Amino acid sequence: MYSWEVDRRAVLKLALWGAAAPLLLATRASASSCTDQIVRVGAIVAPDTLNPFASSGVFWPLCFTYDCLVGVDSQRHRDRKGFAREWALADDGLTWTFKIWKDLKWSDGVPATARDAAFTYNYLKNSIGGTDELNVGFNSTKGLDLVVSILAVDDETLRVVTKTPTRWPVDNYIMIVPEHVWKNIPYTEARGTFRNEAPLVGTGPMIIEEFQQGQFARFAPNEHFRTGRPRTSGLVFRFFASADPIAQGLKSGTLDYGVSLTPAQWAELAKDPEITVGESRIEQQNYLAFNTASGSGVGSSKALQDPAFRDALGYAIDQNAIVQKAFRNHADPGIGAIVPAASQYFTGLNDIKRRFDLAEASRRLDAAGYRDSNGDGVREDREGNNFQLQLITGTFSGMLEMPITAVQLVVGWFGDIGIPVTVTQMDAASLNSKTQAPSRGGGNWDLLVAMNWMSPTPSDMLSLGDENLIGSGNTSYWVNEKFQRLLSKIRSVSDINESKKLVAEAERLFYSEAPYIMLCYPNSLDAHRNDCFQGWGVEDAMSMWSYFPFDRLKAM
Repeated sequence: MYSWEVDRRAVLKLALWGAAAPLLLATRASASSCTDQIVRVGAIVAPDTLNPFASSGVFWPLCFTYDCLVGVDSQRHRDRKGFAREWALADDGLTWTFKIWKDLKWSDGVPATARDAAFTYNYLKNSIGGTDELNVGFNSTKGLDLVVSILAVDDETLRVVTKTPTRWPVDNYIMIVPEHVWKNIPYTEARGTFRNEAPLVGTGPMIIEEFQQGQFARFAPNEHFRTGRPRTSGLVFRFFASADPIAQGLKSGTLDYGVSLTPAQWAELAKDPEITVGESRIEQQNYLAFNTASGSGVGSSKALQDPAFRDALGYAIDQNAIVQKAFRNHADPGIGAIVPAASQYFTGLNDIKRRFDLAEASRRLDAAGYRDSNGDGVREDREGNNFQLQLITGTFSGMLEMPITAVQLVVGWFGDIGIPVTVTQMDAASLNSKTQAPSRGGGNWDLLVAMNWMSPTPSDMLSLGDENLIGSGNTSYWVNEKFQRLLSKIRSVSDINESKKLVAEAERLFYSEAPYIMLCYPNSLDAHRNDCFQGWGVEDAMSMWSYFPFDRLKAM
C-alpha cells in the first residue's frame, strides 16, 4: 500500500551531537570583513552522511547540490524549478510527461538528461522486494509501488506511468543523482556503507566540496548551473545543536544567515540595524495527542478511547492564548490536521471549530458520564476512578522547540475542569521510545504534547491518523476504518479538486473524532545580516524544501 510519508523528525533536521566548525571556515575578522564573498549559514541540523539513499537526515545540506524532479517548491514558486522545467498529465490521468532543462549539465560538465532522472527512480524501484531494498534513506522506495514505468523518451523528456491516478510523480522529493556516478554502486552499499564522499556531482547551485560530520559542509558554486554560475565565491553551512550559537553568530558577524531561532532571539536580533529578520509559515503541527490504544500500551483510563471525552477537552484549550503567551504571536492557532501553509487545502473548519469555553467543556464531560460525584474537585471516569492523567512532552528530534509555557497552559485549563494532569519532560530519544507502537514497547502514557513536521502534501498532513504509521507519524495510536479508506483514495487521485473534497472529508472526520487537539502551527524564524550580501528574502528565504536563494545572492 502506498505510504508517502517523510517524517521531518528524521528527514529535515535531526538533533546535533557534534561540535562547531573550525575557525578557519566559520569566522571572519569582523562583521564588515566580507572580501572573501563566502556565505556563512547556521541551522539546527545533523547530517550523518552525504548518501541520500542511506540516511533520512540529509536534506540539508544535500538540497543545494541535488535537485528534485519537481517537488514542493517548484509547485509553490515559479522561480524555484528543479530538474524539470515543466510537466503535464495526460487525459488518462496516469501518464506524466516531464521536460528537462535544455543543455542541463552536471557540475563535472557531463550532460544531465532525462536518463539520469529515469536511472534515479528505476534504481530505487528495481530494489523493491529485495533484501537490500532502498527504503531507509531520503531517497526511498516509498510511493514507487504506484508506478508502472519510468522511461527517458529522449534527453529532455521523461515519462512516468502510474497504476492509479496519483500526484506522487510531482509531490515526491527524491533527489536526482548522476547515473555515471551511481550506476556501479550495489544496493547493499547504497543503503549502508557508501558515504558518497565529497566533492559531489550535482545540478544544484552549490556543490559540496568538503563535509565534516557534526561540524560543517563547505560548498563551491556550480560553474554549470542552469541559470548561470552563482555570484558568491562559496558557502559554509555550519551544523548546530541549539539556536543560541546561531543567534550569537549573527550578532558577531561569523554567520550571514541563521534559521531555527526562538521568538526571544528573533525579537532581540530585530533591534540590530545590521540584521533583517524573517518569518515563514511551515508545516509543523504542534498538538496534544490522546493515547487511544485499547490493547497493550493503554493509558490509565478508558476515557482516552472515547471521542466524547476527547472532544470535551478540546473546548478547554485556548489556542489563541497559546499563540500569544507561548509563541509571542509567531504561530497560527491550531485547528485541524491541515496547516495554513498548505493554502490550497486549508479551510479553517469554521462551521465545526470548537471555541474555548470551560463551562461548555464541563457540560460535555458531565453529559458523557465523567462527573465529579463526590464534590472533591476531581472528576471520575465511568469505572468510578478519579482522573489523574500523565502527560509526557518534549521536542522530537528535528522539530522547532515547543515552549513549556504551552504545556503549562493546557495543564492549568484541564485542572480547572476537574482533570488533574502531571507532566513528565523527556529528551528526544526518550520521547521517541515512549511513543513507539505498543508492539515495539511504546505506550502506557495518557497525553502527549509534541509536534510533527511533514510536507504539505495531503497524505503527509493527514499522516497523524494513518494506521500504517502507528508509533511514528501516528503517535495517538488512532485507528479508524473510514479515515483509512479516505486516505487511500486521497493517495490515488491526481485531480486537485477531487483531492480537496476528499481531504476536507478526511479532516472533518479527524477533527470530530479528536485523537489529537491541534495547539498551534509555529512559524520558522530566521535572520540575515545586511553587510555582506544582497538578494535575501524575508519570507521563506531559506526554503524548507529547496536550495533557495543561493543561486541569486551577490556580494554588496
